[in-house]
Amino acid sequence: MRRDNGARRGGMLVVYPGSFDPVTNGHLDIIRRAAAQFPRLSVAVVANPGKSPMFTLEERVALLREACRGLRNVEIDSFEGLLVDYIRGRGNALIVKGLRIVSDFEHEFSMALLNRKLESGVDTIFMPASLEYAYVSSSSVKEVFSLGGDISDFVPAAVLRKMKERRTKKYERL
Repeated sequence: MRRDNGARRGGMLVVYPGSFDPVTNGHLDIIRRAAAQFPRLSVAVVANPGKSPMFTLEERVALLREACRGLRNVEIDSFEGLLVDYIRGRGNALIVKGLRIVSDFEHEFSMALLNRKLESGVDTIFMPASLEYAYVSSSSVKEVFSLGGDISDFVPAAVLRKMKERRTKKYERL
């Protein structure tokens, strides 16, 4: 399910995986910073059947494409299944993960070790969140939004529009 956003060919591929439901300004900060450090960045949206996302896989890909439009070395992709299988299919790559708080590190470090055990040679680097986004998560954004709070500082404009459309349609059905 390759979805290209104009990424340059050649050079090391770095993969930033996640559900991005919804994509936040914190995610975009990691994307911009990783894209500035590496020649090729694939933002890989995972289809997680165990979760009930707010947005479909296709919507999340489209929102990321819009948010990353000006980043020439960034491609938006999606996958199902194990991250290591996705990476193997891309010819191996380096994984980049953003860290907001200590508990993120514990979880992501464990996942990095598991991925390396599942696929020898798969490494993960960690990028700390910028201070202005260290408290922003997709789940907190959805919660604040569902309770009527202002999330305009936390998500790209396209995401905010889409979330407001969802809320309007929900109330129209009632």
